Amino acid sequence: MQGNTIDVIFLGDVVGKPGRLALKEFAKNFSSDFLIVNGENLAGGIGLTPKVAEEVIAYGVDVITSGNHIWKKKEVIPYLNGETRVIRPLNYPPEAPGHGFTIVKKSDKAICVVNIEGRVFMNPLFCPFRTMRDFLEKEKIDCPILVDFHAEATSEKIAMGWFLDGKVSAVIGTHTHVQTSDERILPNGTGYITDAGMTGPQDSVIGMEKSVIIERFLSQIPQKFSVGKDNVEVQGVRLKIDGKTKKCIQIERLKIKVDL
Repeated sequence: MQGNTIDVIFLGDVVGKPGRLALKEFAKNFSSDFLIVNGENLAGGIGLTPKVAEEVIAYGVDVITSGNHIWKKKEVIPYLNGETRVIRPLNYPPEAPGHGFTIVKKSDKAICVVNIEGRVFMNPLFCPFRTMRDFLEKEKIDCPILVDFHAEATSEKIAMGWFLDGKVSAVIGTHTHVQTSDERILPNGTGYITDAGMTGPQDSVIGMEKSVIIERFLSQIPQKFSVGKDNVEVQGVRLKIDGKTKKCIQIERLKIKVDL
């Protein structure tokens, strides 16, 4: 059993080229035992391609989680079956390609990363609560477990945090691209934040060029979105996890401006 403290950095949804460049600069200057990013918006602001996945893995990323946009680029589908470092939500039907969790190891340290997707205002998937309950009963994972809960509703995310308190090491919310300030360690040792935020251009509308989004709201006519460019930040959390008890002993919010 692991006895050392495990240092984990999780970065919120990395959006397009500005987000990738910020991630690259961040990885040069910040070290940790494991670096995990949500990457469903890595390629052009929506979706993921094998080429882009390999690009960010080369920066030192250990696991790329995703969400409902993972299926936007069709070329990623066969890639998901072979690359265990890129995962899709666990509560998709078993016929869906890819893996819902992965375990990564480095020397004497290991961490399990699980990806699940919410249902409130989203796709009618299998229940994420029952999916996590069944996963924990079946797999018997003997290392810290970090859950990326990709969901829209804050209530659903908060409920999941309480549901998994003491059963996993951390529950990190993603999807809304707006970082919340409610990071905490729940009573039974699970690190929690409702949303890790967005790694990408902050002078935007959740990563997209703001003028285009405003025009869509005004006209209600579909517009072609483009990724914003200005005021780029890296957002996420840094966690310290006790390798023996698997409890989170520290959670720190990250919000770092990057000059590109």
